[in-house]
Amino acid sequence: MAATGEALTPQGYIQHHLTNLSVGEGFWTWHIDSLFFSVGLGVLFLWIFRSVGKKATSGVPGKLQCFVEMIVEFVDSSVKETFHGRNPVIAPLALTIFVWIFMMNFMDMLPVDWLPEAAKLVGIEYMKVVPTTDVNITFSLAIGVFVLIIYYSIKVKGVSGFVKELTLQPFNHKAMIPVNLLLESVTLIAKPISLALRLFGNLYAGELIFILIALMYGTNLLLSTLGVTLQLGWLIFHILVITLQAFIFMMLTIVYLSMAHEDH
Repeated sequence: MAATGEALTPQGYIQHHLTNLSVGEGFWTWHIDSLFFSVGLGVLFLWIFRSVGKKATSGVPGKLQCFVEMIVEFVDSSVKETFHGRNPVIAPLALTIFVWIFMMNFMDMLPVDWLPEAAKLVGIEYMKVVPTTDVNITFSLAIGVFVLIIYYSIKVKGVSGFVKELTLQPFNHKAMIPVNLLLESVTLIAKPISLALRLFGNLYAGELIFILIALMYGTNLLLSTLGVTLQLGWLIFHILVITLQAFIFMMLTIVYLSMAHEDH
């Protein structure tokens, strides 16, 4: 899985695989590869689940229908156990978050050179195939959840109730309003930041390890054999990581939205 074509130094090889296909400059830089794969996988998720839903039968289900039903039941039970309000949006949202993030994470299972080298054949120099290794994607997901938290906090509690929640907790005294506002604001802002950075950090580190192992290929027979062993071992372990990260993002979203629905 080492780079083909022109020779790259190890540092250049790593940098090449961690560079996005971008257009624009500064704040208006668009990562085309991250957008392409994230949107494409989202459309694929919708198409698969819609197709299964349309073809669902009450008789003996097929393997794909069984798999989809298992995922839906798992997410639905997680929502029922964690979310204490009444909102028909939460379960579909949780399902979308879990499956979509898992599919984006699963791109990390592909050998690191396959798609980038294929892209070179059509003149594309850079290609990052794991959207969740791009902090812009993880922050976009987290900001979407943050907007929902603010929306439902105001919808359930009202503007005055939301303001009181920020200013009269945890110390219910007017003299402590500045302290309460500081503490609650930090807690509120930390939610999307922790969501984004946790997902990004774990997937970025996982992708970097795959790249470092790929550097061992083609060096000599011993290192290549060791690289195959390490790659297989990390691949098996990483399946747990990508699933766990999708689950954690989903569960924290449910918890945060459940807290937003609590009317004190």
